[in-house]
Amino acid sequence: MAWWDAVADTVAAEFSDVGDVAQLTRIVVRLVLAAVLGFALGFEREQQGKAAGVRTHMLVAIGSAMFVLIPQQSGIEPADMSRVIQGLVAGVGFLCAGTILKQGRRDEQEQHVQGLTTAAGLWMTAAIGMACGLGRELTAVLSTLLALAVLALVPHFVKAIERVVGPPAGDDKRRVIVPPGDDKR
Repeated sequence: MAWWDAVADTVAAEFSDVGDVAQLTRIVVRLVLAAVLGFALGFEREQQGKAAGVRTHMLVAIGSAMFVLIPQQSGIEPADMSRVIQGLVAGVGFLCAGTILKQGRRDEQEQHVQGLTTAAGLWMTAAIGMACGLGRELTAVLSTLLALAVLALVPHFVKAIERVVGPPAGDDKRRVIVPPGDDKR
């Protein structure tokens, strides 16, 4: 039975990276909060019919939290953490670039870019995940609420402003603003 004891001791040692209940609670809170906040942003995007939805946003948030949580647990120096964050931001930027599509040929006047908001949302989700992983939970929650407000409310503000001042220059969808009662032109 000596081999069984050696296997059990080895397995126990492999799972001993969490020293106490307080540290376990801290890890669980940070990762679950990252998942919940990623869910909130992903749900909003999924409701808008965007390709990067709930699962993508949750994975980006949890992954970002893990990338800063693990070095922090390992006792990394604050100066070295900045390099981890730089690498994470660059990696997420690469992921986000894959969501951006430019449609239309070069010789055509009309070219459309799609996916910028999705890319920015994933980038924001990564930042929120990092905040969770670093133990900045309130900052993460407030940032998520602000991001949801931007995604949900700003389009309505833009439409209201366009009704008053007209469409942006170069917009092929020319909208004519007719004052009330003057619709008999």
